[in-house]
Formats: sequence, C-alpha cells, structure tokens
Amino acid sequence: MSSTRIFVARLAGTSVFDPVGDRVGRVRDVLVVYRKDDPPSVVGLIVEIPGKRRVFVSIGRVTSISSGQIITTGLINVRRFEQRGGEVRVIAELLGRKVVFADGGGEATIEDVAIEESATGEWAVSQLFVRRPKTGPSPFGKGPTTFVAWNEVREKQQRGEAQSAEQLIATYSELKPADLANTLLDLPQQRMLEVAEELPDDRLADVLEEMPESEQVQILSQLDDDRAADVLDQMEPDDAADLIAQLSDERGEHLLELMEPEEAEDVRMLLSYAPDTAGGLMTTEPIIVSADATVAEGLALIRRHELAPALGAAVCVTLPPYEAPTGRFLGVVHFQRMLRYPPHVRLGTLLDPSLEPVTADTSAAEVSRILASYNLVSVPVVDEKHRLVGVVTIDDILDYLLPDDWRSQDEDEPVRPTEPSDTTGSIRVVNGRRGGSGTR
Repeated sequence: MSSTRIFVARLAGTSVFDPVGDRVGRVRDVLVVYRKDDPPSVVGLIVEIPGKRRVFVSIGRVTSISSGQIITTGLINVRRFEQRGGEVRVIAELLGRKVVFADGGGEATIEDVAIEESATGEWAVSQLFVRRPKTGPSPFGKGPTTFVAWNEVREKQQRGEAQSAEQLIATYSELKPADLANTLLDLPQQRMLEVAEELPDDRLADVLEEMPESEQVQILSQLDDDRAADVLDQMEPDDAADLIAQLSDERGEHLLELMEPEEAEDVRMLLSYAPDTAGGLMTTEPIIVSADATVAEGLALIRRHELAPALGAAVCVTLPPYEAPTGRFLGVVHFQRMLRYPPHVRLGTLLDPSLEPVTADTSAAEVSRILASYNLVSVPVVDEKHRLVGVVTIDDILDYLLPDDWRSQDEDEPVRPTEPSDTTGSIRVVNGRRGGSGTR
C-alpha cells in the first residue's frame, strides 16, 4: 500500500478501480472505529457502485490509496451497506465536530481528517485539520487553522451527536444533485432533515427533484411556509406541481399563494391536467423563439449551462407572445440541424415538417410511443387553440413509467452472483453482508 497521508474530504468522489483498471465505483465515505488509547482505526470505505448502491469495501481489500484513485483486489460484496454499532462515518459524522485542546488552548472545529498507513499495514487517523473560532469583531473571514494529532484534542460533542450541517454541505458541494440526494437518503432521518434545512434554496430544489415523493414531502413539511415557497419557486414547474399534489389541499393552496405569481401560474396550470397526460407530465419552460430568430441566436440559447440536455435538443418556434401559452405554434428546429447551417439563417426556414405536436390531453402511453417511434427526446404540447403550452421530455416519461420507488429499488433487489477467478482481477460477488477477509 501507499504510505502517503490522505485527507478524507478529498477522497469523496474518488474513483475505485479493480486490478485490471475497470472502475468499480466512487468513494462516498471512510468508516472508522474508536479505540481506547489509540487514534480511530480505519476499517473500510463506503463505495457507491452502479445502481447507486452503497457497499462496504474492507480496508484489507484495498491495495492502494491516493487522492486520485483507489485500487482494490476486485473482491466486492454488493450487499447494501448497513452501519454497525461503534462504526463512525468520517465525512457524514466526524467532520464539523467540535473539539477542545487537551492543553486548555480552547476549542476548534474539525474540517478534515488525515488517515495514514502504519508499518504493520493498518490505516488509522493520524491528524486532524481544525479551525479555531474567529477572534476579531469583523463578520467576514474565518478563524485560524492548524493541524493537531488525535491525542492532542478531545471531542466536545458526545459520540453519535450530529456534526455541523454546514461542514457536511461544504464537503459534498461538488456532488451532482442526484448524488447529493442519494447521500442525504443514506443519512439518519433527523440528520437528513438538518442538512436539507441548511442547503441554499436552489440547491435544495435540485435535490428534491431527485428524491422519492415521500422524502420530498417529509423535507418540505419541516420547512416554514415562506422557505417552502421559495424552494418551490426554484424547482422545475412540473416537479413543483408533482410535489404540491402530494400535500393537503389547504397547504398546497397556501404555498401557491406565497410563490412568485409567474411560477405559481405555471404550477396551477400543470395541476389542472390529469397526471397521466401530456399536460400533467410536461414542463412549461422550453426554449421558445420567433421565426425570425437566427441560427446563432438559437445556438446561444441552448448553450446555457443551467439548461437540461433534453430541453436543449430543440427550440420551439411560435408567434408572439413567446411564453407559454404562446401564440400559434409553428414547429421545432433540432439543434443538429442548426449546426448544419450558417449563423445568419432564420429558424423559421428550418422547421421539422415531420414532427407533429401532441395535445395536452394526450395519454402518457401515446406520448411514450411517439418518442420511441421517432427517436425523439422531447415532443411539443399544444392546447385547443394550437398554442404551445410546454414540452414533454424523455426524462418526464421515464419518471412516469418507472416504479414510484425506482430511486431506491435497485438497492434491495437480489443480485445474481458471479464467480470469476480471483486471479483475473474481476469483481467477485460475495454472498455475505460484507466482502473482505477477517472479522471485525
């Protein structure tokens, strides 16, 4: 193994490979156990493998650790990780904890934890990176930082007590919304709610869109009405409508009254459609342009960073006004076609004549058939006056077709075991709770 000192916060998201170079998954946390007179011992890694399943990888199965990659022997137990008594997750439970200096030098907050391999091949906590409180009156800036050995401090909080939610959020700041949602779902319920309350409105909105409905409702019920309305404002209208539909009529109506009028109007329109129709599945914020808009203008609009790929696959051309419900719908221009023409060409001359819109009351099954038959990622939706009211994207249809618990279903489904030879470096599925040699 490498003897390099590794800081755990930097391991979050690091790829895990088998001996032949195939990626197994990504690190989500490091698991340690406390010892009476020595620093905590590292017992393994929590790794997310395909299917968003969290599994345990024994430290004995790890042959190399660096901040860029981790190499394992290839033996992986795909049973869902379950934390045992006495085990502590460094990122989820230790970072952000308060400590006091043994020499009476005050208190500090743990911001990172260094682990290091000993001469005997065991990994243990070697140092803590801590931050002292601010000393000046200025509201800006932070307190000084320092490195300390484990035995130079003692924890101010009791074991099991939640650490700073802000620190956990900072550690996972680079995660994509779907990954952050999965991380929160892996936390104890109360901890999940604490972290959710500390997330910025836009970040929480993105995370809620990736969660099962039951957890969405649970988190929203913990927020005061003003905060809940602000978060709903940041969500995609179709996702906000789905969430409000799960609330009581009284609270749903109250939150709609607190939302921004334009956002609330879109959500109310979506709620007026049956959930298994194009109107109930669509998003009301496609890219809409006039027939006189140029290829250059269309490409600039789909180039926006915050735009979902499915919405950026085509632009909708209508008569004014250019917000749903628009003037008369004229057609769509696919982004690939825009790439084939000079920047000055008018989009009104590039419409796809073969793509017909669907009406808001078209069934979800029919929309699915259209998307599959014509290899589309979105289809426009019009009302009885042929005005564009939205588009149904492929992800909207997938959310509808998949079971309600699809985000967590894979974790509990049985996995067919395979038994390649250990010498090939391939992953072998182990039938026990956790793979790895020895017992703990």
